[in-house]
Amino acid sequence: MLELSGIIILGILAQWVAWKLKIPAILPLILIGLLVGPVAAEFLSEDGTKWIEPIWNGEKGLFPGEGLYYFVSLAISIILFEGGLTLKRSEIKTVGPVITKLITLGSAITFFGAGLVAHFIFNLSWELSFLFSGLIIVTGPTVITPILRNIPLKKDISTVLKWEGILIDPIGALVAVLVFEFISVEGDSGFTKTALMEFGKIILFGTTFGFTFAHGLAFAVNKKLIPHYLLNVVSLSTVLLVFVESEIFAHESGLLAVVVMGMVLGNSKLENIKELLYFKESLSVLLISILFILLAANINIEDLLLLYTWKTAIIFAIIVFVIRPLGVFLSTSGSKLKFNEKLFISWVGPRGIVAAGIASLFGSKLIKQGVEGAEYITPLVFTIVLGTVLLNATTARLFAKWVGVFLKKSEGILIIGASKVSRLLGHYLVTNNRHVVLIDSNESNIEAAKELGLEAISTNIYSETLTDNIELNDVGYLMALTGNPDINKYAINKFSEQFGENGAFRLVSAKEMEDDNNNPKEGLFSHTDDYNTLLELTEKYPSINEITLEDKEHYLRLIEITNKDKDIIPLFIKDTEGELHIISSYNLDVETIEEGFQLVYLGKLFDEQ
Repeated sequence: MLELSGIIILGILAQWVAWKLKIPAILPLILIGLLVGPVAAEFLSEDGTKWIEPIWNGEKGLFPGEGLYYFVSLAISIILFEGGLTLKRSEIKTVGPVITKLITLGSAITFFGAGLVAHFIFNLSWELSFLFSGLIIVTGPTVITPILRNIPLKKDISTVLKWEGILIDPIGALVAVLVFEFISVEGDSGFTKTALMEFGKIILFGTTFGFTFAHGLAFAVNKKLIPHYLLNVVSLSTVLLVFVESEIFAHESGLLAVVVMGMVLGNSKLENIKELLYFKESLSVLLISILFILLAANINIEDLLLLYTWKTAIIFAIIVFVIRPLGVFLSTSGSKLKFNEKLFISWVGPRGIVAAGIASLFGSKLIKQGVEGAEYITPLVFTIVLGTVLLNATTARLFAKWVGVFLKKSEGILIIGASKVSRLLGHYLVTNNRHVVLIDSNESNIEAAKELGLEAISTNIYSETLTDNIELNDVGYLMALTGNPDINKYAINKFSEQFGENGAFRLVSAKEMEDDNNNPKEGLFSHTDDYNTLLELTEKYPSINEITLEDKEHYLRLIEITNKDKDIIPLFIKDTEGELHIISSYNLDVETIEEGFQLVYLGKLFDEQ
């Protein structure tokens, strides 16, 4: 009981430290695991035992036999399912081919490159070398996501890294399984037949089970066949059922099944999807905290000493500085990504929980089988995991600035509310090359926005999920455009610091319009137009127009016209570079107006006569 409660307490403490220091939680989690495991046994315990013993050894321990690895497998399935829920097809319109190449060509380059390096540097057998390389194909989403949350990047870069991290996990597991089968089966002909059969079974059962159960669960939820208070636990049990059933039919197909299930559910019209995602995210945090401590504590000091050699540094350097960049640059050739963006993607490739978990499982099995050199697998993979996490956690932000992908000024715009007014403004902004995200809790508004090709998120403004959304890293402007003044004010108060570094604005309320002395500094467009007047004008004149300005006097004359004519509302000023500047109700005057600037407005065409 003391050990189990200690793991949970230490795990959550590590998560808090990681949040405070803005580093991936895996780093303090592994360090704590090593401390309470091999370090405690060697230097701190009087009797030479670990403070936390993951495997039961007759006197103490948490899991008997292979219980630890069963727990690890089930926990990883839940973590990957939660990751699959976050994958949206709309995110990959421009980078879909890049992601496909990264998880295919990039994986192949890592597999063969790292296998060759492991064989010639550590003198491991070809089988063990390629088992190691298969395990480190994966880049952990549990590590990449915290890194991306703290670095303002272009959406394409964040999307590539997030999708690669989630989709590549089952691929790495599949490759590792095939190599493990090769080691376990005698004779090349036996392996060839077994490998082909295993590969086919994994793909068939993994995709079939994931797709079928996802649609079944979505149907049950939407038809109200599951009471609300059971929704989360039924979803959890379904994920575990899919994983176990798929594993029964095809060993190691479970990871593919849960990722497919998560992707299908995440892209379906599923009610309560945000609530389900929030529950799974909380559960994933707890499981990750437990897993990394357990797996790190399970390593022995003798295993770590095996790697206390210059060979470890060389293999690490080649994997990080040669193989990863080679895979990324070949996979992104011909894409729209710039050289510095490819360079940053090459730099960020931390390994995570899947590599550590499967390495522990296969490493121990091969040691029991008496395979020579098997003792290197688990500690070597953990070294790559810990090293890449430490490198990326401490340098990713600086490297982003150095190569020029760090957004010095976030130009993205977050619009609160997806009504017809917001959709009209959002469409205009997108056509002027601005990244726009609309959020609303009204599903019909969200669907209408998506039909226009706009990026829209169905969420509640009071939810905490927005603050963790890495797709909003490049947002620097906030516009609250709902018909509820309280929601608009709440959005400004809560999100202006994170999403409104360049400006946070809201519509004035009807009450504020009645008092000329009560014109808020964050007021949007004009002090005489609230949501209702904007909506009425949008219905009457559903278009946004532009008029070229001659000078500042011309601009002020047009503004005077808008004050008298209720069928025209000024919105933005577009400069000669195409940059848009939001007009504030607090100060309609501007410092600089040059010939060629344009006034962007909603309503009828100007009549300057």
